[in-house]
Amino acid sequence: MQSNHWGGSLEIATTEDDNRSHNLYDSDRASINDYYDHSNRSLDQTQQSWLLGPPEKKKKKYVDLGCIICSKKALKYSFYAMVMLLLVIGLPTIVVKFWPKHKPPPIPQDDYTFALHKALRFFNAQKSGKLPKSNGIPWRGNSGLQDGSTLTDVKGGLVGGYYDAGDNIKFHFPMSFAMTMLSWSVIEYEHKYRAIGEYDNITELIKWGTDYLLRTFNSSATRIDKIYSQQQDPR
Repeated sequence: MQSNHWGGSLEIATTEDDNRSHNLYDSDRASINDYYDHSNRSLDQTQQSWLLGPPEKKKKKYVDLGCIICSKKALKYSFYAMVMLLLVIGLPTIVVKFWPKHKPPPIPQDDYTFALHKALRFFNAQKSGKLPKSNGIPWRGNSGLQDGSTLTDVKGGLVGGYYDAGDNIKFHFPMSFAMTMLSWSVIEYEHKYRAIGEYDNITELIKWGTDYLLRTFNSSATRIDKIYSQQQDPR
């Protein structure tokens, strides 16, 4: 070790110091090269933008549906939305509609049910007028087709209704009471009539009687001052 005129000791660089210096030099050189490469790439991109201009935007594709024109993308999303709506709403509706429903077992027929069938059958046997094919009484035919035909103050005469008993007389007040009781029973026990299969039959019986009662007076008159309370065949 020697001293120099600046003071202090004079150290001679060793091989390790030389290697460190070379490594630092190589690192600085690599950094400089990276800088120039980045600058060159930026310059190339800038030159390309000057020569080619701004990049072209993708043009939207439209579909002409006749009444409206919409973009293809919007049409695609609308189609997907409709499919999803069909799956969310339509599919459960179809499943519920066609899913087998559990029907309650029929109510076993008891004495009261048997008596009700016979009681309603009595009204079919007492019908007057032109009978329907579904009347269910084979030995009964049309009757009283000329009832009230000479009357001028009622439309359609007095054809229809129910006979009171085994004769050919139609008493209108007892008939109206019977129709009222039948109607009241349907209001109170509709589910019972449906359970024994008589609901359609009893509503048809009520309509047969009430339609006749509406013919016993002139419903179109401004003042109703006459009502027929009885009809009978004089023969």
